[in-house]
Amino acid sequence: MTTTLPPSSSNAPPITQVGPIAWMRKNLFSNWLNSLLTVIILTTLLNLLVSFLGWATTTAQWQVVPANWSLYFAGRYPAAQFWRLFTVLGLIAALSGLTWGVLVRNVPKLFDRNVLIGVAIVAVITVLLPTPLPYRLVLLGIEALLLGSAWIGKKIGRAKPVVGQWLPFVWFLSFFVVLWLIAGGFGLPTVSTSLWGGLLLTVFMSVVSIVLCFPLGVALALGRQSSLPVVRWLSILYIEIIRGIPLIAILFIGQNMIPLFLPQGVRPDNILRGIIGLTLFSSAYLAENVRGGLQAIPKGQTEAANALGLNPLLVTSLIVLPQALKISIPAIVGQFISLFQDTTLLSIVGIIDLLGITRSILANPQFIGRYWEAYTFIGIIYWLFCYAMSWGSRRLERQLNTGH
Repeated sequence: MTTTLPPSSSNAPPITQVGPIAWMRKNLFSNWLNSLLTVIILTTLLNLLVSFLGWATTTAQWQVVPANWSLYFAGRYPAAQFWRLFTVLGLIAALSGLTWGVLVRNVPKLFDRNVLIGVAIVAVITVLLPTPLPYRLVLLGIEALLLGSAWIGKKIGRAKPVVGQWLPFVWFLSFFVVLWLIAGGFGLPTVSTSLWGGLLLTVFMSVVSIVLCFPLGVALALGRQSSLPVVRWLSILYIEIIRGIPLIAILFIGQNMIPLFLPQGVRPDNILRGIIGLTLFSSAYLAENVRGGLQAIPKGQTEAANALGLNPLLVTSLIVLPQALKISIPAIVGQFISLFQDTTLLSIVGIIDLLGITRSILANPQFIGRYWEAYTFIGIIYWLFCYAMSWGSRRLERQLNTGH
C-alpha cells in the first residue's frame, strides 16, 4: 500500500507569520492589554524624545562644551604637552588592535558589518567634534592605527600563536610607559598631578583601580573559602567591614587618616590615596562576586582533579578558578562599571575628575546656568564608557561560551 503525500508548497511563508510584523504581533500586540500598554509607552517615549531633541536643537546653548573642550578631557594639563596624551592614545590603540587581532585570529572575517558600522559612526563623530582641525585629524589617525594594528595582529597571531602569551606582559610594561608620558621625568618635563583632571584623570584612576582590585578581590574570595581558620576569618572580617562602610567615608578616611600613620612630613599624593580607597572598596564587592562563581563549581570537578594527583594549588589555579571567573564575568564587569561611576565621588575630596571639572566650569560666570548642557555632555561620556565595558563583557561571554 502506498501513500500519496500532498505536494509541498514552494511559496514563501506569509509575512504575518515571520519577520518584524509577526514579532510585533507576538510581543507587543498579543492582546488588548498588551497593545494598550505598548501604545502608551511608545507615545510617552516618543514625546520625551521629541521634547529632548527640540531642547537640544533650539533652546540648549552648547557653547559651554567647545569652549572648555581641553578642560573636559585633560583638566589643567599644559596645552604644550598635549602631544604626550595623543601619544598615549596611539600606544593604547596600537596595543588594543594587536590584542584584538591576536584573540580573533581564527575568525574568517576580522571587520564584519557591525564592526564597520561602529567604525563609521566613530569616524563621523570625530569629524563633527567641536575641536581644532589638527586634533580631529590626529583622532582619525588613531582610529586608523587601531584598525591597522588589528589586521597586523591577526596575521601575527596566525603565523605565531605564541605571541598571545606575551600580550599581558606587554600591557604591564605599557602602563609604566603611559605613566612616564603623562607624569614626565626622565627627559620629559614633569607635570604635577594637581594639573591632571577631567576625563584623563577619571579613566586613569578607574583603570588603575580595576587592575589592582581584581587580584585582591580574587585573593579575598579564595581566602574566604580557605580551610585555614585564620585566613578565612581575616578575609571575612575585611569583606564585611568594607562592605558596611560607604565609599565616601573610605575616601575621606584615605584623604585625612592615611598621613597619620606615616612618618612626619610624608604625605602620599591625593590621586594615590583616591586609588587606594577605590581599590579597597571595590575589592570587597568583587570578592563576593568571585565567591559566588566558586560556589557554583560542582565538587566533582575538585574530586576529579584530586584523583588525577593534582595538588590544591594546581586544582585551584587550573580547574576551579578559571571556571569560576568565567561564570562571574557579568557580575565582575558590573562591579567594574560601578567603580568607573564611583569615581564621581572623588570630586568631593578635592580630586578634579570629570565631574569635578564640570563643577569648576559651571562656577565660571560666563557659563552660569548651563547645568543641563554640561551634565548631559558628561552623562553621554559616562554612558559610552559603561556601554563599551558591557558590550565587551557580552562579546567575551559569547567567545567563552559561558551559556553552555
